[in-house]
Amino acid sequence: MPFLEADLLSDPADPAGPTQLDVAETLLSLLRDTGTEPRTDTQLEALTLSVAADLPVLLWGEPGIGKTAALTQLAETLDLPLTTVIASVHEPSDFSGLPVLGDNPAEQGVPMAPPDWAVRLVRAGRGLLFLDELSTAPPAVQAALLRLVLERRIGALQLPPGVRIVAAANPRSSAADGWELSPPLANRFVHLQWTHDHEVVVRGLGGTWPRATLPRLDPRRLREAVDFARRAVCALLTARPGLVHRLPSGETRRGGAWPSPRSWETTLRLIAFATAAGSSREVLSLLVRGAVGDGPGLELLACLDRMDLPDPETLLADPGSAKLPERGDLRQAVLDGVVAAVRERPDKARWDAAWALLVRALDTGAPDLVVVPATTLASLREQDWDVPAAIERLAGAVTLSRRADDAAARAASGVRAVGP
Repeated sequence: MPFLEADLLSDPADPAGPTQLDVAETLLSLLRDTGTEPRTDTQLEALTLSVAADLPVLLWGEPGIGKTAALTQLAETLDLPLTTVIASVHEPSDFSGLPVLGDNPAEQGVPMAPPDWAVRLVRAGRGLLFLDELSTAPPAVQAALLRLVLERRIGALQLPPGVRIVAAANPRSSAADGWELSPPLANRFVHLQWTHDHEVVVRGLGGTWPRATLPRLDPRRLREAVDFARRAVCALLTARPGLVHRLPSGETRRGGAWPSPRSWETTLRLIAFATAAGSSREVLSLLVRGAVGDGPGLELLACLDRMDLPDPETLLADPGSAKLPERGDLRQAVLDGVVAAVRERPDKARWDAAWALLVRALDTGAPDLVVVPATTLASLREQDWDVPAAIERLAGAVTLSRRADDAAARAASGVRAVGP
């Protein structure tokens, strides 16, 4: 136990006084004396959401980036005993179990004895199992880890539901004797790229680190969150059946996140948890792309955006009180949907309502977003339909856009004319 600072001021010549090692221990204690504070951290929130969803997480990052420190702080904050296992220094039998001969192997078989750390986790009933240096574990050890990560079994022992699994790995380029993760093992994890934030590091070295907290799930939104997640994933896979299972061709990409029925199930769970917690789009993006990869993940995020868009028929029924999205790409999608709805079932009242919506979009957003929908809507006019007064409001924006296009075309042709 370190001495108090007042005790260290005693006479150095006193034999009963503190030794230099006592002084050193007190100094180390002061250096370890740090605090935490609530702070928005997207990657930390993505990690805690995955842990709450009881999904295995794999943190990818360069050596010294703070992966182990983040897991230690997470375990302390969540009051979970931390068990660290360095995967690269273990044998396959350490995870599959060691055979133990009983009294009558011919009748009772040969049970597989689990390691001591697994027994301690079962006795505790809860904990955070940290599998470190995963990318330096040889293929035989990775194969033995499959059952642990997916089924939570080590030999004949079943880990309790209160145990969460988080792993860490360095990219092969910066790992000592690194291996690419096998596709079966990689497909069982949520892959999060762990990077450092300059402000977080500086403030942490000053004694205050961000606090990891479990997400607050809204009990009133649980059923809605599940329905939303199922509709989103099913809508994308119905439109893009090729994304149900797509094993990457390159060895490196196979060791990361890629789409399969298993990882889509993981994605569905993550969307439900993020929705119930009211997480930001940035956090949801990290989770979705960490489960199925960047390409499929970005397609799913676009699908989620469109699921939140207002129904074109609702907008046409009451254009005066319509609320249009603030983001330009989403607003463009809404206006295109309104025009498409009029094209599908054209009549004078719907045509006029669409013009009123375009005027509302012109008054509340960028004028260039209404140019294409206005041009298309004008082409849908029947001969006996009177031209609404709203068209005059839009004529200026359309004319200005055309002039800008003409000027750009002339400038481009002029550059080509003077070129070699």
